[in-house]
Amino acid sequence: AAARLPPRTFRSYLPRSHRTYSCVHCRAHLARHDELISKSFQGSHGRAYLFNSVVNVGCGPAEQRLLLTGLHSVADIFCQSCKTTLGWKYEQAFESSQKYKEGKFIIEMSHMVKENGWD
Repeated sequence: AAARLPPRTFRSYLPRSHRTYSCVHCRAHLARHDELISKSFQGSHGRAYLFNSVVNVGCGPAEQRLLLTGLHSVADIFCQSCKTTLGWKYEQAFESSQKYKEGKFIIEMSHMVKENGWD
């Protein structure tokens, strides 16, 4: 007989009453739709969304990267449950027009699935 795996548990669960985004790989909750700032971002592998805050996400070390909008200090973010790299966190923007991104999170669309009442 196959060994029974324990149920997956996540550090944070978002309320079922909210439209949410989850990790496409393991279904860990990532963000509430209310935290979405913009859908018009570009990730390393295609379109990405900018969020004000996220849950169940770990953060790597910050490094400077030259992105489409200039030089930024960013840290890769990954799903705390399955360890998939999801996008990055903006730690610092070096151009004044980009300062609004500081402390915000990019998650690539290819790593997210919409859940709870999107119809």
